[in-house]
Amino acid sequence: MTADDFQRLTGAAPARMAELEVFLERLTEANAVMNLVGPDTIPDFWNRHAWDSAQLLEHAPDAATWADLGAGAGFPGVVLAILSKDRPNGHVWLIDSLGKRCRFLQAVVDELSLPATVINGRAETQSIQVDVVTARAVAPLDKLLGYAQPYFQRGAKGLFLKGEKAEAELQEARKVWHLEAELAVSRSDPRGRILTVRSLRRG
Repeated sequence: MTADDFQRLTGAAPARMAELEVFLERLTEANAVMNLVGPDTIPDFWNRHAWDSAQLLEHAPDAATWADLGAGAGFPGVVLAILSKDRPNGHVWLIDSLGKRCRFLQAVVDELSLPATVINGRAETQSIQVDVVTARAVAPLDKLLGYAQPYFQRGAKGLFLKGEKAEAELQEARKVWHLEAELAVSRSDPRGRILTVRSLRRG
């Protein structure tokens, strides 16, 4: 996938595309000195990272506020924050427990003037109210739902990017959690899944 392909799929404005290009540059620079993403995934940035993140907007077209748990390199949170510039009241909370990742995220947020707040701390201890809680490659689902539970209690729905073991993870999570959930095939990789969780409580 090229940048032009991404723009056609998302309808992103030229200004947003320029910001995504800057984000790619900063990610490439930072990844040379710290492990943010697999180095071999950067050449496939537009599909593997940008489109993988942006497709979540199709699953929550009316959402304005997001919490990205374990935000890491900024996927999906920074991509959502860039695209949220064109949405009324759009804001993304980027939450990560590792200081160096938060410093990278803060530098990107500052340079691009993103509608985002970086929080260096544990996801489950925050008192944020959002429309959607999301995460990618953070933890197995049964554990991830524990991190996300406080956000569900404050009215959020969950949209989680999972890999090819998503169905097995969901079966395992149901041993611990009662949840209303559905899986959809990822548009960036047919092996991946997008898990939508609408309600959650411990079993």
